[in-house]
Amino acid sequence: MILGFSIPTLLLGSVFVASFLVYFPYLAVAYARFQVGMDLGAPRAMFDRLPDYGKRATWAHQNSIETFAPYAAAALAAYATGVNTPAAGWAAVAFVGARALFSVAYLANIPPLRSLMFGIGQIAMISLFVQALQQIA
Repeated sequence: MILGFSIPTLLLGSVFVASFLVYFPYLAVAYARFQVGMDLGAPRAMFDRLPDYGKRATWAHQNSIETFAPYAAAALAAYATGVNTPAAGWAAVAFVGARALFSVAYLANIPPLRSLMFGIGQIAMISLFVQALQQIA
């Protein structure tokens, strides 16, 4: 048990939470789009008119989409192979926390923190893949 949750619950729950974190930065994108005036005919063309925080929010949203699929695969692989270690639970917690802080750091324009959070998320994801592979070996 970690933070009151079983490891399988943390693995599945982290995928659920990570899916919502994909859209967290998009809230700032939506706000920025309303500031510059919505162009429903060419929504992607609006990017150049967005304020800097809106551009960063767009990049954070895109990175979150790109990162979600491999993480979901890692967490689900760990779950499916029966990984039930504290390391797996902490990796799931670390990934979700790091991705939340990644978006905040991106929006706040703090590149060193953003890069650190990206790295922590990647290490957490890789550790789940490794644990799943060790479980079936």
